Amino acid sequence: MGLENFIPEKWSASLFVRLRKLLIHAGVVNRDYEGEILESGDTVRINEIGAIDVGTYTKNTDITVQNLTSAQKMLTIDQAKYFAFSVDDIDKVQANETLMDAAMSEAAYAIADTIDQHIAGMYTYAGNSVTALTVSVGAVLLNLSNMQLALDEANVPTTGRFLPIPPWYNQHLVRATSGAVSATGVPKVFDDGMIVSGYIGTLFGFNLLMSNNVNNNGTVWNMMGFTRAAITHARQINAKIEGYRLESQFGDGVKGLYLYGSKVVRPNAMVSCAATKG
Repeated sequence: MGLENFIPEKWSASLFVRLRKLLIHAGVVNRDYEGEILESGDTVRINEIGAIDVGTYTKNTDITVQNLTSAQKMLTIDQAKYFAFSVDDIDKVQANETLMDAAMSEAAYAIADTIDQHIAGMYTYAGNSVTALTVSVGAVLLNLSNMQLALDEANVPTTGRFLPIPPWYNQHLVRATSGAVSATGVPKVFDDGMIVSGYIGTLFGFNLLMSNNVNNNGTVWNMMGFTRAAITHARQINAKIEGYRLESQFGDGVKGLYLYGSKVVRPNAMVSCAATKG
């Protein structure tokens, strides 16, 4: 049995389902400008209206009419990632659907992990920041409170805030709060129906998500707190998955292409913090 039993639509749908469950950072950003993405380099133009002035009205005097101004930001689909693997005829991959399921699960995890790290790197565009801090059990609540204060002072809505944190930061929180947050991340369905992985609790107004993909260099972890309005992410709905016959071997190959891009569209709705493990 060979490629006649390979169904790209089936494996593409399977990959998409697994991606939806695995993504952490991408699960808490907005997809307002996502659509069918056909090729790398596609651009989504995001229009924004400038601030509206408020004037004081004086009876029997003319008012000043403001001309609306607009700004345009570009969300570029500039990330193109692929996977490719092959199986020898002896293994009869097409006759073993369980094996293909396992392979697609691994491919989905690899892509999800890549996208997750990509979005985690958006911290550099945060419009707010708090002082770099060595975070210990005794200082972790102050650090979290400082990030909350930065968003409060920037008039960021108090609902729908998210903060991915590394496991060691979560351990400090568990020890400092005696059970206010969980030591184990679990999936959570929010009011808007979005499934978010890694949820461990709510503290200082943040929905805390535990993730090993918080940007770091092994010494400093670049954390970012944000609302869904801050970052937009767009990706193709289904990966381009193809099966093909290997020319120089007796076996079948499978390859997939995945396109996506991310943009910080509201920097003031984000706060960053360079946290050193203490």
